[in-house]
Parts: sequence; C-alpha cells; structure tokens
Amino acid sequence: MTYSIGEVAKKLNLSIPTLRYYDREGLIPFVERTDNGTRVFKESDIDLLKVIQCLKPSGMTIKDIKTFIEWCSDGDSTLQQRYDLFLEQKAVVEKQMEELKNTMDLIDHKCHYYKVALEAGTENVHKNNKIGNTVFD
Repeated sequence: MTYSIGEVAKKLNLSIPTLRYYDREGLIPFVERTDNGTRVFKESDIDLLKVIQCLKPSGMTIKDIKTFIEWCSDGDSTLQQRYDLFLEQKAVVEKQMEELKNTMDLIDHKCHYYKVALEAGTENVHKNNKIGNTVFD
C-alpha cells in the first residue's frame, strides 16, 4: 500500500512541510516519486519516519539521524557505529530522565506543600516544620 504526503502527515501527526524537510535532508531516501514529482510513501518509509519521530525528541540531531540512516543503508559493516550511536543517545536520554525526575520531585514537593497549606488555610502551617521561611519553599 502507498500513501500520499498528506496521508502520511495525518497518520503520523506531522506537517507536510516537515515531511518535505526530512526528504530534502535525506532522512527518507527511499521515498519514490511519480513522473510528475509527487512523493509516494510506502510502509517502510512510514516505519522510518516513526524512528525519526522517536529520535528527534531524544535530542538526536538531524545530522546524526541522517548518519544513522546512511549507516543502515551500508549494512552490517556499520553495526558497531550504530550500536555506539545508540549507546551515546541512551546516555543522553538517561540524563534527560534524571533531570525530569528532579523536576517532578520538586513539583511533587510543591503540590504537597500547597495541599497542606490549603487544608490548614495558611502557609504558616509550614513555619513550625523548618528553619527559615521563603516564598520558594
């Protein structure tokens, strides 16, 4: 089955300009075109776009994604490079997750702080539980 650029955009919740940009950047190198230049997407193109959609939010650059795609095309000779790339990206994502965990811990603390204050009807309820008093507790 094949899909138009509009169908792919809708299916993956991407904009048509984003898909055109990915094509121009060489991220979807196997997209076929009709005689008049219209892009025709196959399931394999959609699968590749799903990988791109996963890698982009992880912080992987377009350049690195393109390199990965080129390495995939090169076959088994690039298995080590691809593995190393994903080990590096895994470390990046693990750091992002730790930062998000720290953010969530702070948000949880603030939710608890304000819940207790709301139940007591005042923030003064916290004065007895700490040293000092700041707006940022």
